[in-house]
Amino acid sequence: MEGDLSHPIIPLLMFALNDIPLGAAFIVVLLLIVSGLISGSEVAFFSLTADQIKECREGDDPVGKKVFKLLQTPQILLATILICNNFVNVAIVMISTFIAWQIADQLGIARNSFEIFVTLTFVVTALVVFIGEIVPKIYATKNSLVFAKKMITFWSVSIKIFKPFALLLTSMGNTMEKALANKNYNLEVSVNEIDQAVSLATDQSDDKAKEMLKGIVRFGSKTVKQIMVSRTDMNALDKTIDFHELMDHINKSTYSRLPVYIDTIDSLVGLLYIKDLLPYLDKKEHFEWQRIIRKDIYYVPESKKIDELLRDFQEKRVHMAIIVDEYGGTTGLVTLEDIIEEIVGEINDEFDGDLVQDYWSKDASFNLDGKTSLIDFERISLLPADYFDKVKGESDSLGGLILELLQEMPSSGKVIDFEDIQFTIKAVDKKRIKTVHVKFNDEGHIKKLREEFEKQDQD
Repeated sequence: MEGDLSHPIIPLLMFALNDIPLGAAFIVVLLLIVSGLISGSEVAFFSLTADQIKECREGDDPVGKKVFKLLQTPQILLATILICNNFVNVAIVMISTFIAWQIADQLGIARNSFEIFVTLTFVVTALVVFIGEIVPKIYATKNSLVFAKKMITFWSVSIKIFKPFALLLTSMGNTMEKALANKNYNLEVSVNEIDQAVSLATDQSDDKAKEMLKGIVRFGSKTVKQIMVSRTDMNALDKTIDFHELMDHINKSTYSRLPVYIDTIDSLVGLLYIKDLLPYLDKKEHFEWQRIIRKDIYYVPESKKIDELLRDFQEKRVHMAIIVDEYGGTTGLVTLEDIIEEIVGEINDEFDGDLVQDYWSKDASFNLDGKTSLIDFERISLLPADYFDKVKGESDSLGGLILELLQEMPSSGKVIDFEDIQFTIKAVDKKRIKTVHVKFNDEGHIKKLREEFEKQDQD
């Protein structure tokens, strides 16, 4: 033990440490504290919630109003924070290097030696990261408004001092942003690429969450034409029918709102809300039900995005829209439920059948109505969201896809092969394809379909 204490390195170190200017060490400690306050400020100001910002704007606290004023120019504030943080951190490194050189000189070690470099790098990095970053940012995250208010005087003064530099930095950043934009760099990611990323990143055991994420990804790119109930499938009322015929129609339809027309579906006169009929259920067949028709119909074009329509539904407090083409003819209708189903999946009520059993067969093939939307077909057959994009043209249904592939009306029994899928026409009339049998030829995909069917069957 005595041998250890008498080792020549011990007194040498003590002498070296005593010879270090205390002022330099004190300045490093002070700069570390300042670095922490600056780093914490960045988190505090830019993590304020909307409610906290509103409180600063509308409250009586003058300090809060100053916080709100700084947030009105976030680029200047952020640039000032970064400038100050860099100045402080560079100063810490420079003074720490001076201290390290003093120790090296006293120990007789070369200033540029490997030992000095490693020790200086490790010590300075550890101090800056822990004291100047981690600790203050944790505190600022939990006490963002309090922290921002305490630092408001410091930043009000700093912005005045460094404003020319901050303006220069923000100007350079804006110029670079415009230059990159002018070069048309393709920074966009396709919906399918995001779709695939969701498939890879999401836990495979949580299929419902995965499908919901995919629905959110695709949501902004879909138009109402892709999800609407087509004109031929609309359940609408002729205004000329009597009350007895009306009640018979309603009992069979199971819908809560029905469009009403004169002569043709293109001449809509309003909507009938079934709840409006409740006070009149005891009326005779000559009751004039037409007087309770609501005249306010919301029309939208086929090209309208469903995310925009959802916002319109919220603002206008309506649940149904009529889709019209460029000539004003009725194309179909879309409801709030149709839009929500694009995110959460099919919403079945007591009147809906078992959709899984309607679609699936034990051999992993399908018998589908020709009017089945391509979106639904891709979903139930586990195909990518853009699988048919190159060949579908303007079609949105399975029948329309087949017409695009053939360029003619097929006869019953016609077989169409597309990549690994075989379509067989089961029923057709003069105007449209009614039923299609779909079979997959790829064994790997068939296995996936069978596994999905078995899982759905168990559920």
